[in-house]
Amino acid sequence: MKIGVADTMFARVDMFKIVRKALDDSMEPGIKLERYTVPGVKDLPIACKKLFGKGCDICLALGMPGPMPIDKTCAHEASQGLINLQLAENKHVLEVFVHLDEAENDKELYKITKSRTYDHAMNAIDLLKGKNKLQKFAGQGIRQGTRDIGPLMQ
Repeated sequence: MKIGVADTMFARVDMFKIVRKALDDSMEPGIKLERYTVPGVKDLPIACKKLFGKGCDICLALGMPGPMPIDKTCAHEASQGLINLQLAENKHVLEVFVHLDEAENDKELYKITKSRTYDHAMNAIDLLKGKNKLQKFAGQGIRQGTRDIGPLMQ
């Protein structure tokens, strides 16, 4: 099994290192990583497509879009490309975007980045184990990168 990891030069954190740590912590034998680094978020769809061409079973698209309106537009366009790629390849691409305006300061931004990236890497590992692996978490209001919001009263 192989996880493709597409990351960007624009990101302020080496998000790949966090993915590597998650894989090491999971102690899952036989899972390999294949990395492809591109300039920015709009380049992530083609990077993931090329990673699928190298035999990856799932991809993580890691990026840190900026705070300006044009950055939001670029992130949206990248998301659309990643969605289209998933449908074309019939494989998951977990979009792991951390927007630079999500936090009040660099320390909080790093905390969000570390948590979201790590959690999505673990989600990718679980998805490789089968479509039912995450079912126990359905409807629980679980978030990656920030505090869980919890389920509604049922």
